[in-house]
Amino acid sequence: MHIAVLMLGLMTIATTPSLQAQPAAKPVKLVVLGDSLSAGLGLSAQDAFPAKLKKSLHNKGIEVDMTNAGVSGDTSSGGRDRLDWSVPDGTDGVIVELGANDALRGVDPDLTRAALTAIVQRLKARKIAVMLCGMLAPPNYGADYAARFNSIYPDLAKKFDVPLYPFFLDGVAADAKLNQADGIHPTAEGVDIIVGNIMPTVEAFIGTITEQRR
Repeated sequence: MHIAVLMLGLMTIATTPSLQAQPAAKPVKLVVLGDSLSAGLGLSAQDAFPAKLKKSLHNKGIEVDMTNAGVSGDTSSGGRDRLDWSVPDGTDGVIVELGANDALRGVDPDLTRAALTAIVQRLKARKIAVMLCGMLAPPNYGADYAARFNSIYPDLAKKFDVPLYPFFLDGVAADAKLNQADGIHPTAEGVDIIVGNIMPTVEAFIGTITEQRR
């Protein structure tokens, strides 16, 4: 009899809600929608931008589920066309890194603007937060092209009220020591520079997502 009472008491204690472990906060689910710059062309998977960004966030105590949806050679139009299957349901936020190939190929900035606009609109319609990574046109297409292209990202960030990191390759572009032999794609050390520079913007982005969950 005494044993039965004791067992019943232990079971009651074990199932008391106040003594149960509290569930940890769910990691923020992020997708990096991009081209070869984020896909990690020429690098190992752990040296690609999304993996290094995830590691840096983890080191700061910020847990994320990170999906690398970078496709080498992709334009902004390509990103738009594969958006629905590249960004699964349940995604909290998307970091958009597209436009470098548009600029390299001299794509009409109006087409780039339209594609990026569609991406932002469709993600916002799905209640998914968006962060834009800006790109700058190379000088060989002239000042007019550069002005039309370079204005796309700040214009869209303002229009749709989304955070903007002005230039994805800031601190890395044109530095031979931080780029692979093609002079375009960052080395692992170059990716470290990118991650370090972009971290404050990404942290603020994740903070906004976390606040909206509450």
